[in-house]
Amino acid sequence: MTPTAPSLTAVRRRIRLSRALPFLVVGLLLVLLLVFFVLPVIWLLLAPSKTAGEVVRDNPLSFGSFHQIGTVWRHLFAFQDGAMTRWLLNSAVYSGGSLILTLAVSVPAGYALALTKFRGRRTLLVITLVTMIMPQATLVLPIFLELNRFHLIGTVWSLILPFSFYPFGVYLVYIYFGSSLPRDLLSAARIDGCTEWQLFSRIALPLAKPVVGLVAFFSFVGNWNNFFLPYLVLPNSEQFPVQVGLNQLLTSTPSFNPVAGAGLNVTIPELALAIIVAILPVLVLFVFSQRTLVSGMLAGSSKE
Repeated sequence: MTPTAPSLTAVRRRIRLSRALPFLVVGLLLVLLLVFFVLPVIWLLLAPSKTAGEVVRDNPLSFGSFHQIGTVWRHLFAFQDGAMTRWLLNSAVYSGGSLILTLAVSVPAGYALALTKFRGRRTLLVITLVTMIMPQATLVLPIFLELNRFHLIGTVWSLILPFSFYPFGVYLVYIYFGSSLPRDLLSAARIDGCTEWQLFSRIALPLAKPVVGLVAFFSFVGNWNNFFLPYLVLPNSEQFPVQVGLNQLLTSTPSFNPVAGAGLNVTIPELALAIIVAILPVLVLFVFSQRTLVSGMLAGSSKE
């Protein structure tokens, strides 16, 4: 018994270590997540409560004052005679207008690809998939040249029309109608005399509300956060969406651009508040649409 005691103890230690190892790995990952993702967000939320000097001198995670938040808010929305408000309204117009066109095109297109047979259907589906996986930056130059050819550069349509082209939405609707829409229900409706348009508008579309909500959310968020295309096609600051406006704020902040000068009244707290204001609409939309998003993600997971 004596010779086996140390080996038994070593075995028990190895067993305890093997059981504790997954918890150690998870703990390390959580610490890394905290350092690289959570702490910057906390700093961003606290920065508008301090002056530019306090941001540099004080504890990065310290809170300043509510009075300073009000001061920073006034300075931000006074920048260039209320440019921040114009940028937010422009983003709402571009994202909302393109969303309407996206739904008007993506939902019928996905329905047609899933439930109808026509020549070139497979080719059209392959083109949709290839376009969906292409990086958006690769399409910016041909889109710019096309918009320039039709003299749309600098207009509202130079953003609304390209934003409305959303192959991912077509593919999501295609998956839903191809996997979850009961064919027997459609057959019974045809026997009762429904036309193809009535099948789509009265049966398929009401059943597809979850996936339509999912397409609407992703489309709106993608359009709201788009930077590259608006930066190229909109030459006037009055027309900028908020994402391009943030870039202008960044270049007007002396801490990031010494050439800008110190008299523009844009400091790090104002820039941090502008970022918070820019992401707030998307955050609010996400909070109030979580149930729709979850049901939309699960819509095509199984046949009914």
